[in-house]
Amino acid sequence: EIVKAIEESRIAIIVLSINYASSSFCLDELATILDCLERKRLLVLPVFYNVDHYQVLGGSYVEALVKHGKSLKHSMEKLEKWEMALYEVADLSDFKIKHGARYEYDFIGEIVEWVSSKINPAHYPVGLGSKVLEVRKLLDVGRDDGVHMLGIHGIDGVGKSTLAREVYNKLISDHFDASCFIENVREKSKKHGLHHLQNILLSKILGEKDINLTSAQQEISMMQRHRLQQKKVLMVLDDVDRPEQLQAVTGKPAWFGPGSKVIITTQDKQLLTSYDINRTYEVKKLNKDDALQLLKWKAFKMHYFDPRYKMLLNRAVTFASSLPLTLEILASYLFGKSVKEWKFTFHQFVRSPNNPMEMILKVIFDSLKEKEKSVLLDIACYFKGYELTEVQDILHAHYGQCMKYYIDVLVDKSLVYITHGTEPCNDTITMHELIAKEIVRLESMMTKPGECRRLWSWEDVREVFSKIEIICLDYPIFDEEEIVQWDGTTFQNMQNLKTLIIRNGNFSKGPEYLPNSLRVFEWWGYPSHCLPSDFHPKELAICKLPCSRISTTELTNLLTKFVNEAFEIFKRKGKLKILSAFGCIKLRSFPTIKFSKNIRKDGKCKGTSFAVHSHKHVCLVVELFSYQVALS
Repeated sequence: EIVKAIEESRIAIIVLSINYASSSFCLDELATILDCLERKRLLVLPVFYNVDHYQVLGGSYVEALVKHGKSLKHSMEKLEKWEMALYEVADLSDFKIKHGARYEYDFIGEIVEWVSSKINPAHYPVGLGSKVLEVRKLLDVGRDDGVHMLGIHGIDGVGKSTLAREVYNKLISDHFDASCFIENVREKSKKHGLHHLQNILLSKILGEKDINLTSAQQEISMMQRHRLQQKKVLMVLDDVDRPEQLQAVTGKPAWFGPGSKVIITTQDKQLLTSYDINRTYEVKKLNKDDALQLLKWKAFKMHYFDPRYKMLLNRAVTFASSLPLTLEILASYLFGKSVKEWKFTFHQFVRSPNNPMEMILKVIFDSLKEKEKSVLLDIACYFKGYELTEVQDILHAHYGQCMKYYIDVLVDKSLVYITHGTEPCNDTITMHELIAKEIVRLESMMTKPGECRRLWSWEDVREVFSKIEIICLDYPIFDEEEIVQWDGTTFQNMQNLKTLIIRNGNFSKGPEYLPNSLRVFEWWGYPSHCLPSDFHPKELAICKLPCSRISTTELTNLLTKFVNEAFEIFKRKGKLKILSAFGCIKLRSFPTIKFSKNIRKDGKCKGTSFAVHSHKHVCLVVELFSYQVALS
């Protein structure tokens, strides 16, 4: 029964105490949990209760295993399985409870918050109950006589995604064979193509790995469709804006098995009509009572509040126009502020009933510190939907310091949010499209022509030079056949350029010049056989040239140059962190790297680790003194 319960769970919390390993039952459960983690992406949180990682690999744990070994002389396979499980759990992201550090209920509260974040609860539970019931009724929950599709529509910021997520979380335990919530469909299809959405569908619903539909024209196979038809599916497509997205992922209702439920969220009701989705639900603004309840909870973090705020709360609801997104941002900004500060904030607002978000965001943006503004603009312009660790790496390289604190500040202010994956490395950072548009608009209004520091349009790149610090060109995947014509000299006068990221663009030729000021250099499908001969960036921290279409000899020469310079840089400043040529399918050999003579056979020496992994392409990862060089 315990094994069955573990296998049916979504989250496992392992409490590792000093005597944990003395129990063979605990070790069996641990092995089962980690087996489920590997097979079905079960979420696991180890809680180290008055023990540390190293104690799990030694001390009382080793003593307990020795005792078990004596009693398991004829079952050494089980003992090895326990040992492997302990090694694996010691490497997972964890939660430590140390005796006397704080009251235990504080730690328990943080664990509950962690669990809540992982199951993706609604951002605002206020007023959702009745809406969820209405949506369930429209979906014919409980009936398995066909495929039921429902469109949820409404204006920007009204809570469509939040409602869809809440319905999804309520239905996920209703005996569906498979479930799939695809967020940010508009952005994903623009950046990665429609086939990327199909890959997600097949991976989540059929459990297939290594799926690689390379174009929208490469349709889902008849065999895959047949397998989809055998499954009762729960699926949400969030933020759809084009009919092709629906066609690529849902095809026809006949794609899925009886009892399947498909929910689509969009701003465009006409889109639903054109796709023959007749059942729709319009999300409307909150009524005044619900708006006040949401504002009170977000602004005070409790139901009780000082009566002096009562009139101010009513004014805040009016300013926010009862939009949940706007209320949440405003409440996060007002949290912890005095009555006097609330009044001063409202005094700053210029009444703009047609665009409450504009007036509120302007006040909040002006109140941010310079680095907070910079990081917010970087995310709004470039990094929505990126993995959190990748954004932290890029910003660290660009600014020369860890920017995690500033990201955390923006999360606290509800300006950006983190979508949690099954593991910390899968967490993504994003922001609501309405916020991103308004932040970018505010930046363009405040910046004089020629003084812009961020560019994401090729036309702008060709016109603005001197002060530019970041260029991020993320070409839509469906424009990949269009050739970008240029003479290769565009970057010649950009002496302040620190970050250059180009993805998916098909350029007519390679650059004749690259600034030596670069700290982040990423170019997908780099269009030349070689780097400019005078390109010697001393502060380079991240270099990625994935899917470059160059010959083995030229690629090897290019990588050799970087490897040699990388280790020279290590000796001088230790700047280089990541060097990647992932997806370069013509790479057949790799240049010799001279490592320190102190490296042992196990790859360890004085803080240096060395590992080689193989998955389709050879991937070499070298970590030196906490810095990482990745060559694939």
